[in-house]
Amino acid sequence: MDTVNTRFKWEEATGAAKYIADRHYEGLLEGRFYRSSCPRGRIKSVTLPSLPDGYHIFGADDVPGQNVLPIVEIDWPAFADQEVRFVGQVIFLVVGPDPDVVDSLLHDIEVNYEPLAPAYTLEQSKALKDGAIHATDNVLDTHALTKGDIQSGFANAVTIIEETCSTGYQEHIYLETQGAVCYPQDGKVVLEGSMQCPWYVHHTMAVVLGHDNVRAIQCPTGGGFGGKEDFPDVLAAPLAVAVEKLQQPIRLIFERGEDIATTSKRHPVTFHYKTGVDADGNIVAMDIKFDVNAGAYLSLSGIVLQRSITTATNVYDILNVRVEGHAWATNTVPTGAFRGFGSPQNCFCMETHIHHVAKQLGVDPVAFKQRHMLTSQSRSLTGAEIFGELVLDEMLQKVLDMSDYQRKFAEFSQIEEIHPERRKGKSKGIGLAIFQHGCGFAGDLEDTLVRAQVKLLKEPDGTVQILASNTDIGQGLSLTFRKIVADTLNKPLDQVQVAVPDTGIVPDSGPTVASRSILIVGYILEKAAKKLKKSWIDGEPQEIVEVYCKPDYHQWDQDTYQGNAYQATSYGANVVEVEVDMATGEADITGAWAVYDIGKAIDGTIFRGQIEGGLVQALGYGSCEKLELNQDGVFAQRSMADYVIPTALDVPAIGSDLVDNPYPYGPNGAKGGGELTHNGGAAAFAAAVENAIGMPLSSIPVTPEKVCEVLASGNTPQLKVTQLKANQIKATSFGKGEPINEN
Repeated sequence: MDTVNTRFKWEEATGAAKYIADRHYEGLLEGRFYRSSCPRGRIKSVTLPSLPDGYHIFGADDVPGQNVLPIVEIDWPAFADQEVRFVGQVIFLVVGPDPDVVDSLLHDIEVNYEPLAPAYTLEQSKALKDGAIHATDNVLDTHALTKGDIQSGFANAVTIIEETCSTGYQEHIYLETQGAVCYPQDGKVVLEGSMQCPWYVHHTMAVVLGHDNVRAIQCPTGGGFGGKEDFPDVLAAPLAVAVEKLQQPIRLIFERGEDIATTSKRHPVTFHYKTGVDADGNIVAMDIKFDVNAGAYLSLSGIVLQRSITTATNVYDILNVRVEGHAWATNTVPTGAFRGFGSPQNCFCMETHIHHVAKQLGVDPVAFKQRHMLTSQSRSLTGAEIFGELVLDEMLQKVLDMSDYQRKFAEFSQIEEIHPERRKGKSKGIGLAIFQHGCGFAGDLEDTLVRAQVKLLKEPDGTVQILASNTDIGQGLSLTFRKIVADTLNKPLDQVQVAVPDTGIVPDSGPTVASRSILIVGYILEKAAKKLKKSWIDGEPQEIVEVYCKPDYHQWDQDTYQGNAYQATSYGANVVEVEVDMATGEADITGAWAVYDIGKAIDGTIFRGQIEGGLVQALGYGSCEKLELNQDGVFAQRSMADYVIPTALDVPAIGSDLVDNPYPYGPNGAKGGGELTHNGGAAAFAAAVENAIGMPLSSIPVTPEKVCEVLASGNTPQLKVTQLKANQIKATSFGKGEPINEN
């Protein structure tokens, strides 16, 4: 059977693909957003310019339905009306045939504000200056859970170690910026664009227009990484309002600077750990509190918070745990989905803390981690039995052997103190991270909210078309879906095709997010193909519809946060080796290795692309991708000249492997893996740099400037260590601190 598709992504590879900016529409108008210049304030008055013939301005008063973006909660307006909450918030859409005239009209709009004190940081948000941005306390969402008996656990501890770890923003830098074209057709408002989730866009247009005569179509999409999950709604709502009134096509495409300045980012997070260790050197209790900078509106922050809560202990079996997380409103761009969806932040902070605890106790970090890893007999943080066999030990051993980690770590760690002569040259280091990723939506949302549906259409000539709303945004889904169906039917690959994700044609199989496309949608496609194979009639058209139904073992209580937080979990281990220039702080990555458990790979070549792309993106997150707010609440980095991402010259060849561990409720035994590959690289990189310089690091990105600052000043993150038996507290960096008085 032919399973090779030599023309997969052929149009994209040859430049023939028609992205949204390449498409021609008769009578096309250009659209531009007029955005708030005030980070927080009330709109006092608006002065609009006189408009030449053919030019139009649309705002909140023009919305026939609800002036909202229905992203989880109804709090983010399509057009700002009475207040603004961040610089760059959409107030008006200006439309016309000549983009230069549109730009001049934008400059002639005047909006007067009654400014209020903005909050850009978590500390400023908690201070509530000039009152709350949201509700009465600026808390957009909060969750907590407990495993075991936290008080009893700490009562058994002889040492308590506390540490704060943090992560910053990350920009998606997809190749293609945000863009869409909206037009009228056959009595409907139709939007084509660069997007991940056509049914999300469909729903948003229906809400703002007040009717369901809408349609969303995904064009070839130049990358998403989560940045095109909810954010296309920001474009779709105003465009739909304008097109419904004008009955002309309108195009809205961001320039790169506008894209970086105004689109969603990865959430900055701060974790505080309080860890109790008993006399045998085992962690017996862990109290975790973390804060998420959600930006001006909730967007997807509540779901990110839920993932962070339910996976806070990563791959470790800690018997007594309390976790509490808050998503805080600030006057910044709303943060949203990004590959890993909270897991990269959680993984970096937890892996870093566990590593530091081991160092503080004077034990080998790998042995310490392995001692605390989950086993098949463990219960998860949310109290569920582990389904299937865990292969963490096998996976860990593979990556250690591939990288020669143990020998190198011992060699590189021989000199813990940095001597003056060592600073003149280069120093090597190696770091390890072990991590997980829950596949599919958290809790019972796949069953109660999404209920994915797919359809197979067989033509009389025997060709089969897959109808599903999941999108190929570069991850290879259009091939893997075809392989699942072709393999099940035992048909040649070219006999199976995938329909364009168009809400006028395909059923709602849910969004292309949360590592759910293979695990959830791929599985019901496999089930549909099995039904078609069993009922196949030559020469006759046939239609098979399949709807998702969760496995019996998957139980969840949303009120108590107990049960299976995810239907299945994938696992990974990364090792990174670096050479740090002790004079400049630059860290060259000299080796990278990765091993994963994704069940069974549908296509090894496709997943290798995920491994290399995800790991490089994670290494950028940990090393050089610095995105920071200036004093006015806008990002200091505005272009690819000052937001630095890794190039091919920055990353060596990546050694990778898979552990075969088929999952019975996945297509051909597969689980999800696209997000998993981003979760560990930053933690492994930071650990490697730490090993090279002999000084602890607890925040990312670990830039050359940060390394030089640590080396020059010796100001390193401090562990607060309470020796309960000695009744004294030491503020220490790897045991180098002096005791201080408890009082």
